[in-house]
Amino acid sequence: MPEKIRPIAIHLPQFHPFPENDEWWGKGFTEWTNVTKARPLFQGHYQPHLPADLGFYDLRLEEARLAQEALAKEYNIYGFCYYHYWFNGKRLMNEPIDRKLNNPKEDLPFMLCWANENWARTWDGADHDILIQQNYNEADDLEHINFLLEIFEDKRYIRINNKPIIVIYKSAELPNPKKTIEIWRQKASEKGMDLYICRMDRWNTENGQHILDTGFDASIDFQPLSPSLKEYLKKSYKKQNLVTRVYDKLKKILYKKRVKQPTIIDYAKFTEFDSSLVNKPYKLYPCVSPGWDNTARKKENGIVFINSTPTNFYNWTKKKIKKFQPYSKEENLLFINAWNEWAEGNHLEPCNKNGLGYLKALKKALDE
Repeated sequence: MPEKIRPIAIHLPQFHPFPENDEWWGKGFTEWTNVTKARPLFQGHYQPHLPADLGFYDLRLEEARLAQEALAKEYNIYGFCYYHYWFNGKRLMNEPIDRKLNNPKEDLPFMLCWANENWARTWDGADHDILIQQNYNEADDLEHINFLLEIFEDKRYIRINNKPIIVIYKSAELPNPKKTIEIWRQKASEKGMDLYICRMDRWNTENGQHILDTGFDASIDFQPLSPSLKEYLKKSYKKQNLVTRVYDKLKKILYKKRVKQPTIIDYAKFTEFDSSLVNKPYKLYPCVSPGWDNTARKKENGIVFINSTPTNFYNWTKKKIKKFQPYSKEENLLFINAWNEWAEGNHLEPCNKNGLGYLKALKKALDE
C-alpha cells in the first residue's frame, strides 16, 4: 500500500469582480460571464457548463468560500492550490486569498501557484494584445519572495517536511530560473525557513531531471495539457488513415482555408494511453483532471475532451493512485486540475449535468 495520499485541488480565484476586469472586459465581468455565454459547437457538445450546488458564487463572500471548503473536506480533498497573480508587485484576483488569510474559520490547508504569464485578451498568455506583462528581474524576485514569506508563515499553508510549497506555472518563462530560485532560497533561509519549489510539466515545455537540476525540488504533471497528451496526439496522428488525410486536404482546397472547429480529443482513449505509460525517472507528482473544454473562452479555437464522465475519471484516478509511490512520507501529493475552472470545462464542483459525480468518483478512488 502506498503512503496516505494528500489530494490537492487547483483553484481559480477569479469568480469576483475587480477593477482591472471592469476596465478590460466591462463592468461586472467575472469568470461566470464567459461560462454563461458558451454554446454547443457540434452535435452532443456539452455546453454551457453551469453550476449546481454552489451556484454562481462571488468569492468575496465568506459564505461562498466556506461552502467550497466544506464540500472539499466532505470528499477527502486535503487542500487547495490557489493561482497567485503577481506582476512586479501588482496582484490580481487576490481578494479571496487575502480574505481567507484574515479569517481563521477558513481552515482548509492551502498553497500557491504563481501564474507567471502575461495577461492577454486571448487568455493564453501569448505575446499579443497584452493587458499586463511580466517583467522579470532580480529586484522583483526579491520583492516577490519577501511578500510570499509572510503567507508561508500561515499555519494553514501546505508544507513538505516543514518546507512551504510554492509552484511556478511556467518556469520556462523565467529568464534565469536558477538565479530566481537562489534568491528565493537565500531570503527564506534568513527567516529560518526552507522552501519546496515545484514547477508544472506542460505539453509545450521542456521537462525532465535536467530542468529540476536548476534548483526545483519536483515537477507536477499538468493534466490534461501534459507531456503525455503531446505523446498521445503524435501517436494518434500517425494512426490517422489515408481517407481522413485526403478528406482534410480536400476541405482546405475547397474552402481555401481550414474549417474552424475545436480540437476534439477522446478523454477515455487519452486517459487509457496515459495510464499505460511508465513513471518518469524524476520527481513528478501525478495529476488527474475531470475534463477539459475551453470553448467558453476560445470558441472554435478551443480544445474539447469528449467522453469525460465521472466513471472514466474514477478509472483514471484509481490507476494513477495505484502507480504512484510517494517519494517520502510527506511527498505524497496528488493534484487535481481543477476545482473550479468552469470556463475550461474542468471542475470538480457540481454542475447541472453530473451533479456531485466527479467528487464522488474522486472519493471512491481515494477510499479504495
